[in-house]
Formats: sequence, C-alpha cells, structure tokens
Amino acid sequence: MTKRALSTLFWGFVAVSSIVLYPVAVMIWVLTVAFDRRLVLLHRFTCFWASLYTWLNPAWPVTLEGQDKIQPGTTYVMVANHLSLLDILVLFRLFRHFKWVSKIENFSVPLVGWNMSMNRYIKLRRGDRESVVEMMEACEKTIGEGNSIMMFPEGTRSPTGEMRPFKPGAFELALKTRTPILPIVISGTANALPKRGFVLQGRHAIRIGVLDPIPHEHFADMSVDELTANVREMIATEIGKTEPR
Repeated sequence: MTKRALSTLFWGFVAVSSIVLYPVAVMIWVLTVAFDRRLVLLHRFTCFWASLYTWLNPAWPVTLEGQDKIQPGTTYVMVANHLSLLDILVLFRLFRHFKWVSKIENFSVPLVGWNMSMNRYIKLRRGDRESVVEMMEACEKTIGEGNSIMMFPEGTRSPTGEMRPFKPGAFELALKTRTPILPIVISGTANALPKRGFVLQGRHAIRIGVLDPIPHEHFADMSVDELTANVREMIATEIGKTEPR
C-alpha cells in the first residue's frame, strides 16, 4: 500500500477510536472527579488512549529511556524539544502525571480537544501577551496543587529538525515556584511525521530520553536567561549524541 493509503487508514483509526474512547473518558471523569481532584485517573486513561497510536503502529517503534528518573510524588516543570505533532502522542507513553500547556486551537478539536479540556490542561493563545500571563498564572496554580507541567519551550515545532530558541516561560515558572526541571529529549518524530502534512513517512525509530532532573537549588541563583540557555544546551548536547553520524 502507498504511504497515502496507510496514512488514511491510520487517521481513520484515530477518528473511530476517539469516537469510542471519548465517552469512556467522560464516564471516568463523572465517577472520579469528586475524589480525584488532580484528575490522575483521567490523565492515566488519556495516556492509554494516546499510546494506542504508537503501540499499534509498527512504523513507529518507541524506545523509552530514563523513565525511572521521574520520581512518584515529585512535581516537575517538564520541558522537551518539539519536532512533530507526534511528540504529543509519544510523551504520553511516559505514563506519568502532568498537565499539558497547549495552543488554544487544540482544545477545539472534536473529542480529543474536549478531553484535553476535561483534563484541565492549560490553554495558550500564541502571540497574545494577556494569554501568556493567564497561562503562567494557571501553571503556578496547577503546580501548587501538586501537578507537573509539560511544556515545549520552543513554542512550536521545528520545520527543519534543528532546535529553535527556547522561550523563557518554563524557566521563569521553575524559578518562581521553586520546582525542579525535568529535561526530555525526543528524536525520530520529525522523520516519522513531518511538520507540514499528515502523511506517514514509513518506518522510523522514535526515542524518548528522560535526562536527570535539575533540583531547584542547582539553579536558584541563575537568571532566567542563563537557566534557559543552560537547559537548551543540555538538550542539544543529548540530541547530538543520538543523531546518526
């Protein structure tokens, strides 16, 4: 079969499975929201839902490394490089509790976006300063409630595979809330599903590498700019180790 035909089958499966699984998510929310205030069970189900699309797709074998570095009960500001729409699916494979920061348009996607809202993931209207302020306030409140935050500091996917400059928001948040930073490195997704288009590009190995957490005391005296540059360099160095030579 051609790439286009396989892609049609895949996205058809995404649509049909979302129709089936969204009512399950609603039922979980209804049954657990009164006692599960952080919506841990709903997020765990969402991890399962998202993971189906890599578990069942032999073209996207995913390797997870360093998952054990994410300590249960510890709240993090999680930051990852951003190559593809696929990054979102594979990060759910961590099966750890966090709240996404995502562009507001994603919340309008039928079923999937509605589930994001139900999980209380955090909305951001890109290019809107007021929305950025509201997002940061929501992140502070969410961390205060014991939830980790997952952010892409590049702000948007790289069109070339080269890492873009990091925006400072995640690092301002870590400094202000005295929260450890958890750097995560993604590789392989840009080739599997490029930024422009929805055609799957054949078999590509994908790797998620969790780096060592950075405790607050290790960056407490840094400026936001220095911390941003240091974490970006850390992720860039790890990407350099994994890229083929």
